[in-house]
Amino acid sequence: MFSKNFQRKYALTDQGMWNTKKGTFWTVIANLVVMGGMGILYLLMADFMSTLTDGQPLPSASLFIGLAVMFVILSFVTHLQQYHNTYSLVYNEVKATRLSLAERLRRLPLGYFGKRDLADLTETLMGDVNRMEHVWSHVLGYLYGAYISTAVIAVCLLMYDWRLAVACLWGVPVAFGLLFGTRKISARASERTKTAAVRVSDGIQEALENVREIRATNQEERYLAGLNQKIDIYERVMIQGELGTGIFVNAASVIMRLGVATTILVGADLILSGQIDFMLLFLFLLIITRVYAPFDQSLALIAEMFVSQVSANRMNEIYDAPIAEGVEAFAPMGHDIVFDHVCFAYDKKKVLENVSFTAREGEVTALVGPSGSGKSTCARLAARLWDAAEGTIQVGGVDISAVDPEVLLRDYSMVFQDVVLFDDSVMENIRLGKRGATDDEVRAAAEAANCGEFIRRLPQGYDTPIGENGAKLSGGERQRISIARALLKNAPIVLLDEATASLDVENETKVQGALSRLLVGKTVLVIAHRMRTVAGADHIVVLENGHVAEQGTPAELMQKGGLYRHMVELQSQSAQWKLNGTKR
Repeated sequence: MFSKNFQRKYALTDQGMWNTKKGTFWTVIANLVVMGGMGILYLLMADFMSTLTDGQPLPSASLFIGLAVMFVILSFVTHLQQYHNTYSLVYNEVKATRLSLAERLRRLPLGYFGKRDLADLTETLMGDVNRMEHVWSHVLGYLYGAYISTAVIAVCLLMYDWRLAVACLWGVPVAFGLLFGTRKISARASERTKTAAVRVSDGIQEALENVREIRATNQEERYLAGLNQKIDIYERVMIQGELGTGIFVNAASVIMRLGVATTILVGADLILSGQIDFMLLFLFLLIITRVYAPFDQSLALIAEMFVSQVSANRMNEIYDAPIAEGVEAFAPMGHDIVFDHVCFAYDKKKVLENVSFTAREGEVTALVGPSGSGKSTCARLAARLWDAAEGTIQVGGVDISAVDPEVLLRDYSMVFQDVVLFDDSVMENIRLGKRGATDDEVRAAAEAANCGEFIRRLPQGYDTPIGENGAKLSGGERQRISIARALLKNAPIVLLDEATASLDVENETKVQGALSRLLVGKTVLVIAHRMRTVAGADHIVVLENGHVAEQGTPAELMQKGGLYRHMVELQSQSAQWKLNGTKR
């Protein structure tokens, strides 16, 4: 139980926990070896003093040299093992932790990311893991190793002389008691510092993402003033936290070092009263210099161990978030998508309520309605990017909430208005649609998506890097690469979310031509605001305020004279609108 609690407290993986145990073990051995060396030195000095007193010849120098060489070799080996098990192995733990967090994030439903912004997650993956890395490597093994080795040494010293032992060691528990008693203060300071750091990261990320809008509206000075204020607050909070921690750490260090003075005072009194000899005091003075040494580094960083709880809790929050999981077998009878009384809410705000419709295989089903009516939510629920709060969604008679999302998504292709591309070549960006696809398959998909024309104009053709998120391409070219991915995947279900909404006439025509090849024989779910885009759909579902207002073929809905007809007429009127200028 203790092991599991310890592992969770410091956000360690199973291997990391094992490495911490090994680091602690070798720290104990290294400390005891050093103490053993002090003991050997004491025995040699006692023998030396006895020899001088009795007038006997001095021991051979070879004995001293042999013992010194043996001690150096043993100390080197144990300290090398200690270093390896407290530092070297920790770097693998950092890698394993980041991969573990990334794997966990990959399996979380998209609803989780709506509650955590990018800067916050980045701070956890980078800043929090960095802080824990320092605790794993510099604190845990050394500190707990020092606890155990000091306990062993304390028992031995008490057997020699309990009075000198108490005088020597009383400062250790008092110093650590002071630090542990103030750890809540350190933790609160760490929380304030972390909150301020996330605000700074948010501000920087926001500035980079919206630099065009900031400049276009002449807001550079105002925005930078606000960002500088966030940075100043972070700096002030960090200084306050470091100052508070520094006061407690230095006070603890002073208290612990008072043990040297009390050992000398008690030892001198015992010598004067004839209860001990000088050599015993010499032994305790030798040992006391090494008793405190293992705590030197740990004491300076123990406050970091306390404040690391904030980082560990943030990491555990990701580990504790429920993942979207299910069976790894998906064998539907066809690919009809059936919504049956589906309800969904974002943070208790209902978005869909009792939504029921069927998107049939081989047909185009369009979702239309005012902004905020739940169209995009339906598309994401259909692919299990989120899970419905109530009701069921079936594909080919299989409840998708029981299917592992990665297995389910093998049967889906998605083309959205906001295309995501990677800073890689055109070839590799298209190949994302089908891992292991040959170059010829990628080129065939690109030609079918009307990409060949602009790719041939690129400096390196298919091997041309396209920049971050396709920055070197136009909107229409990026959209066609997205369609090429979908064509390459050739999945039986296609989700389209405003795929042509932001394109000019020429690019829209080319993209629609590519889409016509993609959609043949598939189950197609289309989201559109422009009514002419869905005029040829087989089935239309009209959503309003999260409800299905009406559904049917375009002709049936026009005859009903409901919301769909109203939207068509409004867009027809807006098409007649002209920009009238006035002459001066």
